[in-house]
Amino acid sequence: MFTGLIEETGTIISTEIRGTSRRIRIKAQKVLQDISVDDSISVNGACQTVVKCTSHDFEVDSVQETLLKTTLGSLKAGDSINLERAMKVGGRLGGHIVQGHVDCIAKVANVSIVDGGGWQLWIEFPAQYQKYIVPVGSVCINGVSLTVARVHHNSFMSAIIPHTLSNTTIGLLKVQMTVNIEFDILAKYIENMMHFSHNDKAEKPSTLNQYLDQPL
Repeated sequence: MFTGLIEETGTIISTEIRGTSRRIRIKAQKVLQDISVDDSISVNGACQTVVKCTSHDFEVDSVQETLLKTTLGSLKAGDSINLERAMKVGGRLGGHIVQGHVDCIAKVANVSIVDGGGWQLWIEFPAQYQKYIVPVGSVCINGVSLTVARVHHNSFMSAIIPHTLSNTTIGLLKVQMTVNIEFDILAKYIENMMHFSHNDKAEKPSTLNQYLDQPL
């Protein structure tokens, strides 16, 4: 589990296709102070398992399912990526609950620079996910926890402060670029509970007579 607060930006050293998976080697500094093989780490918002690490880099294996649902399959040497180690129990949850389970790939629809050097970043996403987006709710873009400022059909806008632009790869985004999106897990749990609650009510007899009519 993660918070969506990026610890540092790493650099892709190399990628290598291995069957249906891809081995990705990443140069980093801060996160290497406390990771080891088998640890989870968020790479551009996708939860990956460390399979090898040294004092200056680490490696992960992205399986076919991850490559199909995220932008990790398009990464190449030299690309910058957002990194976050798994959250420690007892620490401050500064962002929101992020699982590292990417829901979909979306695209940058518009970028506007505002006074003070911040951005208004518009993201267009697949229409079936509209139910998970609400104004001032939370969303995760490439592993970064952000607040939804506005919603218009299947697009939303987040206001990005200069600090986020300087310390994550959000500042490198341009119109038409693709990003990994994870919607708020709480919204998905509520949807699931409402679905089963509705089904349970539909299956229960609505009157006492329906019980009495049942054969013994």
